[in-house]
Amino acid sequence: MSYKVNFNEIETIGLEASPVAEALAGLRANEARYFWNKFKYDYVTFPAKKKPEEVNWLKKILIEERNLEFQSKVLEVAIYEDENIYWPEFYFENGMVLNVLYTKNGEKPKRAVGIKLSEGMQIPEELEGKFKFAKQKSKLAGEIRGSYFVLKQTWL
Repeated sequence: MSYKVNFNEIETIGLEASPVAEALAGLRANEARYFWNKFKYDYVTFPAKKKPEEVNWLKKILIEERNLEFQSKVLEVAIYEDENIYWPEFYFENGMVLNVLYTKNGEKPKRAVGIKLSEGMQIPEELEGKFKFAKQKSKLAGEIRGSYFVLKQTWL
């Protein structure tokens, strides 16, 4: 079942399996607020089992671009798409959120994988020592640690 994320209150619906469910829900609410403010888009998440093509696409990108394979499973997927942007976000059980910002055209297209870690979670061992994380404060999510890498291949 899909869930329209409330960015005024933190709700753990769909994320209960996470040991940092409250912080992950805060991060999800923070993302929902961002998409509303930037695109006036109602941020809707779906259980990962309802979006297997997107989850497999992410796994393929991670393996081929950075040889990354995560032990934690994807709980939810949110997808923003318009005529130029494809921007899926993946919520992992361990509290991590990965997104793929992929502009479809333009002279210098933006294509990158963003990594966000919920407050209270450890850096996944798959990422240890491979990325530097910047810190950001959020009223909804507390402290968010984030990083990214640019995609080298064409994926759409």
